[in-house]
Amino acid sequence: MNIQTFSKLTNVSAHTIRYYEKIGVLKSIERDSNGHRYFTSKDIDWVSFVKRLKDMGMPLDNIKQYADLREKGESTSELRKQLLQEHALAVEKKIAIESLHLKNIREKIGFYEKIINNNLKG
Repeated sequence: MNIQTFSKLTNVSAHTIRYYEKIGVLKSIERDSNGHRYFTSKDIDWVSFVKRLKDMGMPLDNIKQYADLREKGESTSELRKQLLQEHALAVEKKIAIESLHLKNIREKIGFYEKIINNNLKG
C-alpha cells in the first residue's frame, strides 16, 4: 500500500512516517519501481506497536534503540525485553503518582460536597 493509505490505516501522518523512516524507527521500507514507499501489513503491526510505546510515554530514542535491536533479530530478545521492562517500571511509577493525585482530587471533591450539603441544609 502507498503512504497515503498506510497513513490512514495507522492514523499516523505521512510526515511522521517519513520522519520515522529517516531516524530509523521504520526500517527496510520497500519501494516500488518509481521509488515510492510500499508498506505491508507487517509495517502496520510495527507502527501500531510504536504508537502504543509512544502513548505510554516511551522516549523516541528508546523506541529507536528497540527498532535497532529488533532489526538484528532474535539474538537481541533479552535486550528488547529489558528495554520494555524498564519502561514498564517507569509506567508503573507514573500510574502510582497519578493514582495519588486522583485520590487527592477526590478528597477535595468530598470536602466541597460536605460544604455544599451543609449549606443546603442550613
